[in-house]
Formats: sequence, C-alpha cells, structure tokens
Amino acid sequence: MTTRTLSNGTELPVLGLGVWQARDGVETERAVAWALEAGYRLIDTAQAYRNEASVGKAIRESGIPRAEIFLTTKFYPGGKDPRAEAEKSLERLGTEYLDLYLIHWPQGGPTWAWPGMEAAVDGGLTKGIGISNFSAGELAELGKTARIQPVVNQVQFSPFEYRAGLVDACEAAGVVVQAYSPLGTGKHLDGPVLSRIAQATGHTPAQVLIRWAVQKGLSVIPKSVHQDRIVENFDVFDFELDDAAMADLDALDTTGRTADALSASGKWWS
Repeated sequence: MTTRTLSNGTELPVLGLGVWQARDGVETERAVAWALEAGYRLIDTAQAYRNEASVGKAIRESGIPRAEIFLTTKFYPGGKDPRAEAEKSLERLGTEYLDLYLIHWPQGGPTWAWPGMEAAVDGGLTKGIGISNFSAGELAELGKTARIQPVVNQVQFSPFEYRAGLVDACEAAGVVVQAYSPLGTGKHLDGPVLSRIAQATGHTPAQVLIRWAVQKGLSVIPKSVHQDRIVENFDVFDFELDDAAMADLDALDTTGRTADALSASGKWWS
C-alpha cells in the first residue's frame, strides 16, 4: 500500500474506506470488515456519522493489529470541547488512540476549536490533527495561531471538483489533501470522456476516478457498503493513466481550479 508521509512523521495510506452515510450496525460492520479483508488499512469515520461503534467493532473482530490500521474520526463542530469529544469517540471506537482527528468543517470560524484539538494531541488521544472542508484562506488563518500545525485537509475532490488552488496551498503549508466523494456519490460515473478512458485502460469508471486522485498525490477515501465495489475501488495500483488521459480528466473541472473547499451554496453550516 502506497502512503504519504505526514508532517508529524506518520504514514497515511493513499487509499481508504469512508463510511459516511453507512448505517450503524451490520451495514457498517460488514463494509469495514470487507475493506480490511481486501487490504485497506485506512478507515475514516466521524462523530456526525453515528457509526463509530460499528467501525470499532469491525476493526477489533478483524484480527488485524490495531497498529496496522490508520483510523480517522472527526470532531463535530456543533460541540464545544474537541478533547472531551475525542475521549467519547475513543470509547465508542473501543481503541486507545486515533491516528488522525479532524475538525469536520469550519463552523464558527477556523481557529476557535484548534486549542482543543491540540489538547487531544497533548493528552495522547490522537497522533495527528487536521481539518476538513477548509479553504486556502481558512487554512492560512489557522496556521497563524496554531501551535501544532494540521497534517491533513479532507475535502470534496474529483476531476469535476478539481480544487487545484486548494491543493497547491495545502502542499505549500505541508498539509496533505485527502479526497472525499471522489466518485461524486455516484453521479460522476457516466459521461463520454470517463467512459472512453475507462474502456481504453480496461478498468471501470470508478477505478479511473480513484486512480486520477492517487496520481495527483492525494489520499482518497471512496465510500461503499457493497463488497464487490469495495474490492473494485481498491484495485487501482496495477495501472497508470497517461498524460493525455490525466489532461482530459483535468478538463472536466467545474470549479475553475478553486482554492475554496466548497462553493458558497455548498456550505451546510452558517
């Protein structure tokens, strides 16, 4: 499994399983178990997903040593104390530490929750801390006051949301970008350009989209609760997209290669 070395020295797998919208209980447990069986070693959940307990159960029952699994959860910014909420997450997950703890979105501004995130590191609750849905401007504002710098910014990213300006800003700050919704929750799987490239490479449209993000240097967390798709999404390390295919996919961007994490209309918080 290829990894990216984070600024805190830990190794982040470039491909993992996201469990957004996976139902707590059997659905999440099976998805995580299938992913781990297929070779995934990065599992991404969040307090807001309400399925941390199921993620933790599947990890424990997998028989895979905890140290071999990179586990991420996210602070729900409607709460008040990131450290206290991290302790609750650890209890639900049934683990002693997180590998990564993210602020899920910058509700209330990009800096107020960061001291509590740093306290989670100081308390040994997590190895690293980061952010999600932060724009380049919000990242810069946070960087001015942070004692511990974020290691990851998790954002919506695909050829159709090719946030090149944001990636450049993150890389300049030593922050690795992680792509969620790389398949556009399924809506990006059609279209003549993608179909042509998929056919030419002998791979599926989903594999092409994931491979594109991997070749951009990102970590990618596609979500699925179907075993065949979980296995399919992981099978992207036996081919490369050539320069022409990458350029054709780049051209699908609808954001103007923005440095924003979401459009103004796409923000679900006030």
